[in-house]
Amino acid sequence: MADRNTRTTGRQTPAGRSSGLHRSGAAQPADTTVTLEETAAGVVRRTVHRSGLRIVTEQMTGVRSAAVGVWVGVGSRDESAQLHGASHFLEHLLFKGTPTRSAFDISVALDKVGGEFNAFTAKEYTCFHARVLDEDLPLAVDVLGDMVTSSLLTPDDVEAERDVILDEIAMHDDDPDDVVHNLFAAQAWGEDTPLGRGIAGTERSIAALGRDQIEAFYREHYVAPNVVVSAAGNLDHDAVVGQVLEAFAGHGFLDGTTPPRPPRGGDPVPVHPGRAETQRPFEQVNLVLGMEGLRRDDDRRFALGVLNTAVGGGPSSRLFQEVRERRGLAYSVFSFTSSHAETGLVGVSVGCLPAKRDEVLATVRAELAKVAREGITPEELELGKGQLRGGLVLGLEDSASRMSRLGKAELVHDQLLTIDDILARIEAVTLEDCAAIGADIFSRPELLAVVGPA
Repeated sequence: MADRNTRTTGRQTPAGRSSGLHRSGAAQPADTTVTLEETAAGVVRRTVHRSGLRIVTEQMTGVRSAAVGVWVGVGSRDESAQLHGASHFLEHLLFKGTPTRSAFDISVALDKVGGEFNAFTAKEYTCFHARVLDEDLPLAVDVLGDMVTSSLLTPDDVEAERDVILDEIAMHDDDPDDVVHNLFAAQAWGEDTPLGRGIAGTERSIAALGRDQIEAFYREHYVAPNVVVSAAGNLDHDAVVGQVLEAFAGHGFLDGTTPPRPPRGGDPVPVHPGRAETQRPFEQVNLVLGMEGLRRDDDRRFALGVLNTAVGGGPSSRLFQEVRERRGLAYSVFSFTSSHAETGLVGVSVGCLPAKRDEVLATVRAELAKVAREGITPEELELGKGQLRGGLVLGLEDSASRMSRLGKAELVHDQLLTIDDILARIEAVTLEDCAAIGADIFSRPELLAVVGPA
């Protein structure tokens, strides 16, 4: 379950050189354009502007929609303790107005054409995205470019949005699923580390953030080499490049000449085993039992994906059948994986009545230990492969999901695997691969987070 914790703000050509215009009308040449993928279903092209801004599009046949996302390579793991919550705070503030658009203007611009408009913050990136009719894509690009390059961040808006964010933090603090997964991350990486802290910040950190701190954070991270614009749907790549370069010309955003920032990476980040528990007046006990997983560039991730799906990926999975169907111990149980540049986690999430907590834990531990010893069956292997294949293909049927695939691949992975490549890697997973990764992962030291009544 990649990006398990995110925070959302709700508002309900041939390869070669391309060119666009500043708002002033001056020519702004792009440096390189290449074709990344070409199939009967569409074409993926990528342009890198001399400023470092990257534009990736997928032209899809047979659709009348288009989706666009602006992906910024900054998230909660880039914050110091004093700036905890700044990425999410800034995400909110970028909807509040620019020199040419008020907050209402931003909201109504896409509402009046029936578009979908939203944003979210994760640990390693922030994304602003829209989905519209194909003819309205230039409007969506213009609004997003204006927001990202030219937001005012007025003192009044900072204070008004501070209260909104504090309300949001309180709302998530009342959700046992959010609480237990945040506690799990804090135990894994340490509550005083960027990866271990929650994305939204805390009541104390948000109350302490000043307007000048937020603006400095904005100017440091919202720069062309740190931004990817991805779009998918009924579009023309060269036309989109021109629209993006015009929309993003504000405040000298495209004036520099800088290569894109390299993807994250470095020494492994250790995961700390142990138990964390907090009492809340909830009716259920919520548990997350897990261990260290894989970093996102590990070649074994496809085997782990198949294994995870077979063990806890749906109603026919081993954990669902054993915990819920056979024993009646819990309404919801599932396994997940999450990965970052230098670390990752694997876990099982369960919600149950307090009296059943010990039996649930014993059952989950026994099943994971059994997988570590024996692997999975041939039937479970085919089940895991089938679910992954179907989920992948069905999940990429619309322009918004295709746009997200491009944005994440460019910003986070620095590599775009074709759908056929991914399907082939899934199909190549063997029982031996699953046994090996299961024996490794499920024998690692345990992490446990528990949230519930005394």
